[in-house]
Amino acid sequence: MMSTLKKEASQRLEHEWAFSTTRIAIAGRPGGVVQLQPPVTPSPPSQRPRLQDGADSWRILITLLLCARFSSLVFKLRRTSTSRREQGNFLNMSIRRFWSSPKTLGDVTVVTEELKNLYYKRLLPIEKHYSFHHFHSPSYEDADFDNKPMVLVMGQYSTGKTTFIRYLLEEEFPGSRVGPEPTTDCFTALMYGEEERVTPGNAITVDPKKPFRNLDPFGNSFLNRFQCVQMPNPVLESISIIDTPGILTAAKRKLSRGYDFQAVLRWFAERVDRIILLFDAHKLEFSDELTRAFGALYGYEDKLRVVLNKADRVDSQQLMRVYGALMWSLGKVFRTPEILRIYIGSFWSEPRQRCDHYNLIELEEEDLLTDIRNLPRNAAVRKLNDLVKRARLVRAHAHIISHLKQEMPTIFCRESKKHNLIYELPVIFTKIQQEHRVPAGDFPDCTKMQEKLLGQDFSKFKTLKPSLMNSLNKLLTTDIASLVPLFQQQEQRKKSLPAVLDGEFLGTFRRDQFKGDPFKEMLKDDEISEADSDEWVVEKYKPKYDEIFYNLSPHDGKLSGAKVKEWMTTTHLPNSVLAHIWRLADVDRDGMLDNEEFALAVHLIEGKLDGHWLPRELPSHLVPPSKRLSTSSDAPA
Repeated sequence: MMSTLKKEASQRLEHEWAFSTTRIAIAGRPGGVVQLQPPVTPSPPSQRPRLQDGADSWRILITLLLCARFSSLVFKLRRTSTSRREQGNFLNMSIRRFWSSPKTLGDVTVVTEELKNLYYKRLLPIEKHYSFHHFHSPSYEDADFDNKPMVLVMGQYSTGKTTFIRYLLEEEFPGSRVGPEPTTDCFTALMYGEEERVTPGNAITVDPKKPFRNLDPFGNSFLNRFQCVQMPNPVLESISIIDTPGILTAAKRKLSRGYDFQAVLRWFAERVDRIILLFDAHKLEFSDELTRAFGALYGYEDKLRVVLNKADRVDSQQLMRVYGALMWSLGKVFRTPEILRIYIGSFWSEPRQRCDHYNLIELEEEDLLTDIRNLPRNAAVRKLNDLVKRARLVRAHAHIISHLKQEMPTIFCRESKKHNLIYELPVIFTKIQQEHRVPAGDFPDCTKMQEKLLGQDFSKFKTLKPSLMNSLNKLLTTDIASLVPLFQQQEQRKKSLPAVLDGEFLGTFRRDQFKGDPFKEMLKDDEISEADSDEWVVEKYKPKYDEIFYNLSPHDGKLSGAKVKEWMTTTHLPNSVLAHIWRLADVDRDGMLDNEEFALAVHLIEGKLDGHWLPRELPSHLVPPSKRLSTSSDAPA
């Protein structure tokens, strides 16, 4: 038996001796490749030291094992340092590439990429370590950083939500219906696309290029009521719009939607850039579902814009009373000393009723549209603000989880201690504020946090990890501050951009979409040459238009912009629509209208009053004959 053991030990020592003679040369080639040299042929048994029984044999065995372990550790350390060096070089190269491309400043690509790198490097590891997504919103993805600014339109049914969206787009979109009854029964995301198509909710949530992948946990009950409409509307090239179902009134509050409506609203509120909340001037009813919807918007009041719609349908006395009642009701719901601004307007393309507060409606409309137009320019600032807000919440969440872990017993009375800690959570919040100097505003809602903790296993919680917390503090103190020069360069670029008129923003319409469009007649091939050379579709109405033109007393055969504006406002069309009509009619861009240009303007106004859409650019058959010569002469040969 002893001879067999000695034989096995001798064979094992021979194997270890051969392994120890393996020479491992770790040489860092370009690209971090590690080269292993082949082992040296072991010496003959006669040249090896003879193994002795007793302590010397075990001493040699331990020494050889330690050498082999040390060689393995050196190899792993060298490979890890090489991979980290490669990652650092890649990050530096990407930053230099973004800095060396001046064209990306206008598209806010530099700031977006830097925010994305900071999130994945600093914030995401902490979220995973402390299971942040189990208590709060899911982690961000690339689409959340790269998506266009989004506008969430919400309100009670029959307040004009769909009409407001059509007013912005000047175009119908698939699935839109307007009526006094609840017509919108699903969430609709309006986004830009080369072709018009509708994608169901289950299909759009698996698209990595769309920022809706994290809607999957709401289940089929919601996804069956969610769709994405893509259409080639130029307004959607800059922003995306989310249309929502009408909030139920008190009479319909017993109806169930089948999904958590408030949770879905909060998911969108966290990710959108602007929230438009519409009210009808004829009915101000604060139902239970509307009050719960306000609770879903808690913490995002800075994105909220309240609109009192259909204000031209009431007189000034009624408007004053409705406005005061709405302010009082909102103050009770939001419970903040700050007063939300309420925009008064009538947001549709039809003529407005003439009222004493007509000018007020026009000014309020201009302010709201200016706010929406600035969203693409302020997109990077909004993303930075949301990232900092999320980082503060993650820091507070890490302290809460760590404190609960430290207070839990090891073996006995764990369940009773868990319930006591949940009950004492407000006291724990106060204790963390004092010990770690975490602001009270960074903590989550205590009641919701208690509900989430009931289903959690406290034994799986993690204590504070100094390296992760230092990385988070560096993000909030140093990394974010280093992005300020990028925002300053972006602000300088903003100042050089020309102002965007309402007509330019709302006049981005498709020319070949609408049926019965009097501004674009579909001509046959054999009629094109004749129409382009002689016929002007406005000519047969020109005598009637000339009478209006000469009654306005033109000077040197032209009307000034002030006189034309004074007459155009009598049509009661919105100023944004009239501004677009002026741009189309002033063909020579001299700021005045001659008799042909004025006739064209009246023709466009009459078509708009008849319910037709306006073209984005003036079709060739609408160009006045006297202007066609100058247009063709300016064209390159």
